[in-house]
Amino acid sequence: MDEKKNVKLDIDFKKIFCTLKKRRMLFLKVWVVTFILSCVWILPQPRYYTAEVSVAPESADSKGAGGLASLASDFGLNLGGGSADAIYPQLYPDVMASTRFLVEVFDIKIKTLDGEVETDYYSYLKSHQKENLLLLPFKKLRNWVKSFFEEKDFVPEGDGSARFNPFFLSRHTESLIKQVQENIVCTYSRTTDVVTITVTDQDPLVCALLADSVKGRLQGFITEYRTKKARVDYEHYKQLAMEARADYEKARDAYAAYADAHKGTQTEKVRTQMTDLENEMSMRYNVYSAMTTREQAAMAELQARTPVFTTLTNATVPHKPAGPKRMIFVAAMLFLATVGTVMYLFRRELKEWF
Repeated sequence: MDEKKNVKLDIDFKKIFCTLKKRRMLFLKVWVVTFILSCVWILPQPRYYTAEVSVAPESADSKGAGGLASLASDFGLNLGGGSADAIYPQLYPDVMASTRFLVEVFDIKIKTLDGEVETDYYSYLKSHQKENLLLLPFKKLRNWVKSFFEEKDFVPEGDGSARFNPFFLSRHTESLIKQVQENIVCTYSRTTDVVTITVTDQDPLVCALLADSVKGRLQGFITEYRTKKARVDYEHYKQLAMEARADYEKARDAYAAYADAHKGTQTEKVRTQMTDLENEMSMRYNVYSAMTTREQAAMAELQARTPVFTTLTNATVPHKPAGPKRMIFVAAMLFLATVGTVMYLFRRELKEWF
């Protein structure tokens, strides 16, 4: 054992160079075959584009503890009470990955750059996706074999109020949702508090449209959540203010009508009735004034609860495809083929060395 460990590798570089020079035709054949197969494989692969949009959401941290909680989160600690809301920016990626959110993405209207396709995102994914023609026969064969083992896809009919039921999806719709999860990715940076939405698609215009629409839908979702209670309170006090105004106007008209009808009458009964009507009108006015004040306060609270999103990077139509990197793929395959050929030629020496 000790003798084997002390054996030094005796590498004859001159012999290696002569062997490689002698077998250069083999390398040429391997390179030609590898180049052709790599091109045959990579060229039919559909190209895809990416569009990116980044926003800086308003911090929902409570006073005083927000900065400390944010700093502690960088080290994996949770101090508790760092956020006034249940959905804070760190959870935005989870919100976008939820089935409910992705189902709503299906309704986004898109249009391809050439103008040939103009439909919703669901129909676009279902009927207008380019595929690798080489893989198409294998895909059909796989689906044909799978059809013998899959059970019937039963989805109960809905009430017609929604296009998709997030609680009960068909297999096809579920597969499309997984595809959307791969195409639309949301990330959050703890260091900069920036939320970035990256959209990948085969058409550059679809990328930009989706990125901008998804950003708007995310903002709308968070705004609806943050202002839900404030909106309910505002609508409640608004309704009360309208009812109080109607009651006040009714009492005012009754007072005015009674006063006109008994003008010049100075009996005690008339004066008492006038006083009662005046008091009723004043009371209704005070209620109306109080409800108006509460309505204005609820409106101010609604405005205060509405989050602010600062758009740092707007969605733009990409000009260059993000992939597949055809030249890099072919170069990588040629490199691997070269390494494999060298290992094949010196397999005996490698066994002795290792």
